[in-house]
Amino acid sequence: MFIDSLLNKTDTIYSSLSAETKFSIASTEKNKLSNLANELDYSEIIQLEFYVQEQIAKGKEICDLIIGDFDTTQFPIPAFLRQEIQNAYEARHNDYPPLEGVYSLREEIAKLTRKNFNVDYDPSGEIIISGGARPLLYAALLSLVSPSELVVYPAPSWNNMYYAKMCGAKSMAIQTSLANHFLPTARDLSFSLKKARVLSLCSPQNPVGTMFSKQVLKEICDLVIYENKRRLMYSEKPLYLIYDQIYWMLTQNAEHYNPASLCPEIKDYLIVIDGGSKSFAATGIRVGWAMGPKLVINKMKLMIEHIGAIAPKAEQLAMAALLKNDKYLLDYLHLFKNKILNSMLVLHTAIQTMKQEGLPVDSMLPMAGIYISINFDLKNKVMPNGKKIKTAKDISLYFIDQAGIAIVPFTSFGTTSIEADNWFRAAICTIAPEQIAATIPRLREAILKLNIAA
Repeated sequence: MFIDSLLNKTDTIYSSLSAETKFSIASTEKNKLSNLANELDYSEIIQLEFYVQEQIAKGKEICDLIIGDFDTTQFPIPAFLRQEIQNAYEARHNDYPPLEGVYSLREEIAKLTRKNFNVDYDPSGEIIISGGARPLLYAALLSLVSPSELVVYPAPSWNNMYYAKMCGAKSMAIQTSLANHFLPTARDLSFSLKKARVLSLCSPQNPVGTMFSKQVLKEICDLVIYENKRRLMYSEKPLYLIYDQIYWMLTQNAEHYNPASLCPEIKDYLIVIDGGSKSFAATGIRVGWAMGPKLVINKMKLMIEHIGAIAPKAEQLAMAALLKNDKYLLDYLHLFKNKILNSMLVLHTAIQTMKQEGLPVDSMLPMAGIYISINFDLKNKVMPNGKKIKTAKDISLYFIDQAGIAIVPFTSFGTTSIEADNWFRAAICTIAPEQIAATIPRLREAILKLNIAA
């Protein structure tokens, strides 16, 4: 009776509404979702990839260099890792692993860090394993940042703005320049850090593949330490540094630096994010790890538990075996990096040839990673359909439609500077090098078809 009475009252009110109001209520999708769901959208990278996949489904041939993934026929995972995964499943290691990850893997990560950076982490409480590095970046922010607190990061950079939004945090992108390899300096960060809760950095960097020099990184670490000493005097919350080094094993004739090795004091305020996804062409294996203060790692473990972002036990055991096999690991990485460089050179050499021909293009080989940066200075030129190129996205779409090549503008990574507006990221491991080479004539022809606007 009570429910019937409520329903009758609701029906009476609803029937008194105008047709326009009823339509408005029925059609307002935002009323059905949370504020976060309404505000959050797919990244511009994924949206561009959706468009590429639509074109491929229509039968178009496209050299897709958007997503930072691997053509598994060209870049298979290490044979040793594959065999160890199979061995682990045959040994029936398909049950739940510990929330913090299997101890053998945490132990090998501690050894790897000590050997390469002379930094000690306790595998019992200062290292955590997850289903890839992404959940760890998110869990670190969830553990450190309360709603409306500030997350600072450089632009261009990958996904920081979305993770900050998912935490309800404010975010501030610090624009960078080509002169500093699209990386921030301590001077660039000095004013913004006074109110920040987290500084999020990535080196080797995504999208550019550049790396912090020893001096620049040391100055940034010193700045964080100075800021925390200032805050200590006023009993304020400390500033933390989240340092994503997922590409560090893929350096090309450059040295990667760990903040704690340059500035031991920062270790109490440092969370390092790492994993095997990129270094071993193992994006689908989903094994990432983080190192940091025990208090923060313990809270990150809680976040990982509640969202269920746990790496499979068999893959964890196999990753531990790979990291332990020193000689095999070094031999594999040597061959793997050479193969990556050879693919990069196909595209880089072609762009440099076009540059010598007088076309408005340029390219920059990375210091590490799987991305090459390309400059297309094509703004205000007119496409064959008569429309003027106004944005970097216009250039991306033009190349997809006219040249069958898909690349990502730096603007998709949060940059708003005019200098970065002509730069694009190409993930060279997504396709065979001969397919990249076959695309070059189409790319050149598409550029030549553009006319300078009157």
